[in-house]
Amino acid sequence: MSISDPTADFLTRIRNAVRAKKPRVDAPASRLSEAITKALLREGYLRDYKRIEDGKQDILRIYLAYDHVDGSPIIEGIQRVSTPGRRVYVGRDDVPRVRRGLGVAIVSTPQGVLTDKEARRAGIGGEVMAAVW
Repeated sequence: MSISDPTADFLTRIRNAVRAKKPRVDAPASRLSEAITKALLREGYLRDYKRIEDGKQDILRIYLAYDHVDGSPIIEGIQRVSTPGRRVYVGRDDVPRVRRGLGVAIVSTPQGVLTDKEARRAGIGGEVMAAVW
């Protein structure tokens, strides 16, 4: 099976695991998916992750975060913004806010994959990869 958009596949795996209330999800590893994982980890949307090396395609094992009081998932929604058919680029003054600052946009910048807040602080724009709330 060939995947035309590995990033959309990665986000869909996380979305499906959250909806099924799974404690963790495995996804094929890439530099981009690992960078997105690290950004979500910094924002508290994930508990932890591990890169499992199996010789050919490494695997990212992502541990999802849930509210410790009622068990509800921290990630309510995750959406692909820029697609292979429609790339979405923003300048430093146009970095989007997700849900009026309650969510986070994942932005691929020349300095790496950053959250919208980090991109604004650094004063750089880039490709808006995803929105998470």
